[in-house]
Amino acid sequence: MKIICIGRNYSDHAKELNNPIPEEPVIFLKPDTALIHKNEPFYIPDHSNEIHYEVELVIKIVRIGKNIAENFAHKYYDEIGIGIDFTARDVQRDHKAKGLPWEKAKAFDGSAPLGDFLNKNSFDDINNLDFRLEKNGEIVQRGNSKDMLFSFDQIIAHVSKYFTLKIGDLIYTGTPAGVGKVEKDDQLECYIQDQKLLEFRVK
Repeated sequence: MKIICIGRNYSDHAKELNNPIPEEPVIFLKPDTALIHKNEPFYIPDHSNEIHYEVELVIKIVRIGKNIAENFAHKYYDEIGIGIDFTARDVQRDHKAKGLPWEKAKAFDGSAPLGDFLNKNSFDDINNLDFRLEKNGEIVQRGNSKDMLFSFDQIIAHVSKYFTLKIGDLIYTGTPAGVGKVEKDDQLECYIQDQKLLEFRVK
């Protein structure tokens, strides 16, 4: 099982970090040890003093595929969920400045909390999905899938050029603006529309 993540997929988020708008999906990976399932706590790692939350819609692959055409990509996922791509922002800045890979900043243990999934047919339009993150009861991130630079189907088509997609693979599809730091004892809650699908505490 692979965790495939898409970076800079919302222009407002790219701008808030002073990153250029990409011309194609930015791809990075996390190992399965990054997963935290619903209601399990997230422990701030020792190697960073600036862990940022990034709420993201997540799709789960249900068929094996390689070089998938965009017009067939919808057949490769049935559900949409929500998760958080935790980022050690201080580590990421240091590695970017040195031209190094991001793994220590993005792929550490527990960096991919994952919530419940909903059947995509339960939504009127998957390309117009509101989602949000609340921290300690206050909304800190709000996004909509219509604002993604690359849609779910475009992401699948692009990713499958480079990686064979297998059943159970997860694709984190990018975060909107509003990312910020977490502190010990923060309570995080993630919603698609008004359905809470992920909740956990930071320790």
